[in-house]
Amino acid sequence: MAGYKPAAIQTYPVLGEKITQDTLYWNNYKTPVQIKEFGAVSKVDFSPQPPYNYAVTASSRIHIYGRYSQEPIKTFSRFKDTAYCATFRQDGRLLVAGSEDGGVQLFDISGRAPLRQFEGHTKAVHTVDFTADKYHVVSGADDYTVKLWDIPNSKEILTFREHSDYVRCGCASKLNPDLFVTGSYDHTVKMFDTRTNKSVISVEHGQPVESVLLFPSGGLLASAGGRYVKIWDMLKGGQLLVSLKNHHKTVTCLYLSSSGQRLLSGSLDRKVKVYSTTSYKVVHSFDYAASILSLALAHEDETIVVGMTNGILSVKHRKSEAKKDSLPRRRRPAYRTFIKGKNYTKQRDDILINRPSKKHLELYDRDLKNFRVSKALDRVLEPSCTIKTPEITVSIIKELNRRGVLANALAGRDEKEISRVLNFLIRNLSQPRFAPVLINAAEIIIDIYLPVIGQSPVVDKKFLLLQGLVEKEIDYQRELLETLGMMDMLFATMTRKESTSVLQHTSDGFLENKKVES
Repeated sequence: MAGYKPAAIQTYPVLGEKITQDTLYWNNYKTPVQIKEFGAVSKVDFSPQPPYNYAVTASSRIHIYGRYSQEPIKTFSRFKDTAYCATFRQDGRLLVAGSEDGGVQLFDISGRAPLRQFEGHTKAVHTVDFTADKYHVVSGADDYTVKLWDIPNSKEILTFREHSDYVRCGCASKLNPDLFVTGSYDHTVKMFDTRTNKSVISVEHGQPVESVLLFPSGGLLASAGGRYVKIWDMLKGGQLLVSLKNHHKTVTCLYLSSSGQRLLSGSLDRKVKVYSTTSYKVVHSFDYAASILSLALAHEDETIVVGMTNGILSVKHRKSEAKKDSLPRRRRPAYRTFIKGKNYTKQRDDILINRPSKKHLELYDRDLKNFRVSKALDRVLEPSCTIKTPEITVSIIKELNRRGVLANALAGRDEKEISRVLNFLIRNLSQPRFAPVLINAAEIIIDIYLPVIGQSPVVDKKFLLLQGLVEKEIDYQRELLETLGMMDMLFATMTRKESTSVLQHTSDGFLENKKVES
């Protein structure tokens, strides 16, 4: 037993995204907090001023949440019908909201009753925003109109009727109080100037427009509709710069990070994509449980809030930096202490004594050395091993199979133990790097425990799921082999014919080397 060789832990290539600065930045959020709303969350908006509360529009209510609170600190519910949108003013003191009955209401954050009510739209209002001067409100509705309201007088100033379908999104310039942008289901995005009483730029998106976003400089505009996110250069009259198609379903919302270097898009395919505003390539992606309708980022990207169709509000807070230890650090030996004698050369009269370093076996290797195969398998099925280092678990299963004792290690397990094995197989069976080893282990488990099916409902459910996964994976492997055979045939027909040399006699009796196509 002195010559026991430890089990070889095979290293598998990880098929996933590369670790970049964006990956580290956007993964540095805590586990999301989920808040249940009364209906689909159609709009989320953060206050631009501390303490950076955010407004959530869902059903017939608008809830104001503190950044770290899970219960609303204020509720505005005086709407005749469903509320669709709510936006903070630049100072964070006022909130404007639009509802399905065509009303536009202005609220003071410190109160509950509306300060102003603007009536003029005949159908649902889906977009509202404050202009840069803070004294006017822009609204767009399903009656195809865009209206500009004066806050002090509660009166309508201008009405634009250039859209031919529902106006579903819009935003005002943060620099110029006379400019604002709207997007409509007539596939167009229009920039209006209140000084000319008409649109000054109109671009064709090609799909019903769900969201528009004007960059802080005012020179670039992003529009979302269908599966496309398009970037327009407004300084060149609305010239298309780039068209992005990275979602599988309709893109519903856009948002810009605090630095302005990253653009976020949410979609009905349950994903949030993060783009670089320099290369317009996807640098990160978030996955959610339901289709996404709205998203917003807090100041310095400290919090990301996503509203979904199932009424769930997902809130992620950035992890706080680890506090430095205030206690004085223990003084450690200097670097020269560790390298002392490393460069010493052996003299002629010196006697060199090599002291081999003692190798310590892992716990599972000790069990394998003593033929405790079930115990070795139990050790690598611990959650700390299966989640962090699943390759160790797969390597031990492979080693047990090589020894011919995998069936013995899997047999004779109770409900709790077999559930751990089934959970690991269900989680990792579909990974290509583990599939060859785990499919064999799954087939052995099916053969062993098939006669006792029906004694435990929990195990039965997992057992049937595992059986379906094995059959599905085998079908995938068969299809891949068929595809590989087709590709081999195509490559064979595309290869050039090799030329061969043949020696032939010429008319004068000499040998000549001629090439013959085979």
